[in-house]
Amino acid sequence: MSNHFTGLSLGPPLGDQRLDLCDLYAFQSPADPARTVLILNANPEAKALHPDAIYRLNIDNDGDCLTDLAFSYVFSEPKDGRQTFSVFVARGEEARSPEAVGEKVVSDAEVSFGTVASTVTAGPFTFFAGSRSDAFFFDFDGVQNLFDTSGGRNFTAPHLGGKSPWTGVDSNTEANVFSTVVELPTSELGARSPIRIWGRCSVREDGRLNHVDRAGHPSVSSFFNTDETKVEYNASEPVNDRERWTDQFVHLMGHTGDYTREEAIAAIDADQLLPDMLVFDPAKPARYPNGRVFTDDVIDHRLAFLSKGDIPPSGLSPHTDLLGEFPYLGNPHPAS
Repeated sequence: MSNHFTGLSLGPPLGDQRLDLCDLYAFQSPADPARTVLILNANPEAKALHPDAIYRLNIDNDGDCLTDLAFSYVFSEPKDGRQTFSVFVARGEEARSPEAVGEKVVSDAEVSFGTVASTVTAGPFTFFAGSRSDAFFFDFDGVQNLFDTSGGRNFTAPHLGGKSPWTGVDSNTEANVFSTVVELPTSELGARSPIRIWGRCSVREDGRLNHVDRAGHPSVSSFFNTDETKVEYNASEPVNDRERWTDQFVHLMGHTGDYTREEAIAAIDADQLLPDMLVFDPAKPARYPNGRVFTDDVIDHRLAFLSKGDIPPSGLSPHTDLLGEFPYLGNPHPAS
């Protein structure tokens, strides 16, 4: 849930957990390095997703920060504990439409809510949608010890210095999440350079499609935005990020890490943080900030980034219930 707390007052977008994008992953398939795995997680309650929403993976393959390939997931109204999903694949100009457009490659496939992971093969693509064990690990109590979150600040005001904030307890060992997974030949990405990936959740309200959440780099929205800017940030397009958000990021980093403007921009560029799209070069090993794998400690990375190394590591370890095969995330934990 590294993209969690993206709504107001550290809540989900529009107060609806179903609309909350939690994590974005990109890595080579462990079984076949010529294939790429892209995972977009949502809804930390791991229940049915919103039937009026579009959950989308956007891929820029030519470096212009515009979508060239899009996977749009849409879900049926849940009934009697069941739900189905369909997937649309769009390319080129069509992929830049906010709607679920393109070729419908999956129609009304069963969502997996139990331990049996139902997969769907459609041409070169393999898909999964359903409940999975959450691979994200973090010390939430420690994060709360570290930040003053009052007054809509979110995680933008750390208490630096003094004793370590960490409790040593992973808050997510029994957590589940709703995952959408696609595996495809890397050649299908059409990349002439490292690709840029970002997730979007849009929901239709009164006939209008509203963009309510986005996910690119882990732990950005809550650590760089206050309640005053979150709604705009979640609705904005990455192609405009550099112009719109650089000054805000630089200003924050001056407070959290005593960065000069030049140092802050150099750090942002080194992580390729703006635009807020996850960068992945499939020719290189996946490890954040080149893609993201389940063992990356993205909270330690982000806090060290913000504080210029002043915040110590939490000392947590990755989860051990990961799978070596599709859909890679472990079976969901029993309901508590």
